[in-house]
Amino acid sequence: MQNQTNPVLARPRIETASEAAQFIAGLAALLEALLRILEQETAFVRGGKLAEAAQLEKTKAELAGQYYAATQRLKANAAFLRANVPDKLDDLTHRHETFRSFLQINLTVLATAHAVSEGIIRGVAGEITRKAAPSTYGVSGRANAPAANTARPVSISRTL
Repeated sequence: MQNQTNPVLARPRIETASEAAQFIAGLAALLEALLRILEQETAFVRGGKLAEAAQLEKTKAELAGQYYAATQRLKANAAFLRANVPDKLDDLTHRHETFRSFLQINLTVLATAHAVSEGIIRGVAGEITRKAAPSTYGVSGRANAPAANTARPVSISRTL
């Protein structure tokens, strides 16, 4: 996937130190933009504002695609960059580590929200099944658990 909006990131081969510096600056800016989106998403999810978090998805996907394309270009030109702009490459590596640690936080928050919502849905489905199942008693006079075939499907509307 090629970056169509930033010509500095779009050309595959880096041929000058100046072009290398521009590329790394563009990649650093892209990394910062992606980090800001993840920070917003994390704040929204932590605050229970899932609709607002979902609205960031398109921008996040576009930035992630651009970042992937840029990292492919970085890999293809790694030897040239190491030889010509090692200090800028080290700074980019540090920024990437900061990004990576925040990404781990973001993924943890998203996984927690997913687990909580799944637990709620399972609880609602279990309660619906329990209420819909006929009450029967076993030989000992105790109530039987609802049969597995009495489970009712649960559907979720994504409209607000």
